[in-house]
Amino acid sequence: MAIQIDRIGPDRYSLYSSIPSRFLVESIYRVDEIDHGLGGFRLVEEKVDMPYLKDYDAGGGDVISAWAKEFDPADWGIFLARDGDVPVGGAAVAINADIYPLDKFQRTDMAVLWDIRIDQKVRGNGIGRKLFLHAADWAKAKGFGQLGMETQNVNVPACKFYARMGCRLGAIHRFGYAGCPRSNASLVL
Repeated sequence: MAIQIDRIGPDRYSLYSSIPSRFLVESIYRVDEIDHGLGGFRLVEEKVDMPYLKDYDAGGGDVISAWAKEFDPADWGIFLARDGDVPVGGAAVAINADIYPLDKFQRTDMAVLWDIRIDQKVRGNGIGRKLFLHAADWAKAKGFGQLGMETQNVNVPACKFYARMGCRLGAIHRFGYAGCPRSNASLVL
């Protein structure tokens, strides 16, 4: 597999959106308090009773156009990974945006890995690693000293991927997804 990663503009956003962002939820990270929270928290992986498909793009359509309704992604790093002419992955790095976790931490030195997606058919081939490193290098070249990201406690595969990439848990926003009973914690890395 010869993977090429390019920064793309609006004319190629539909290629990015053609890569599904879904995964099978077979387990979650339960957030346990240590000493009533004074000793921190512990993440405990537990199997779900009934596995289900989590689809971040359930609404369909061009995801970047959907983001543009809330934010201005014009300066963001939107990257497409291709194997030949076939889109196999994508990553979006948000900069200078009023988005979580930047808005909560008042950070101007942090870029945010807003989205990373790998086609299910090619997961496990190192494409996510290449995209992650490419996104981090791009943010660093833009002068950002840290790359942050946020995910849900139901996205155990993403949490494990970020840990393999050297990320450390920086915050837990308990009940961050109150409207989603299965996703009740936001993990900030």
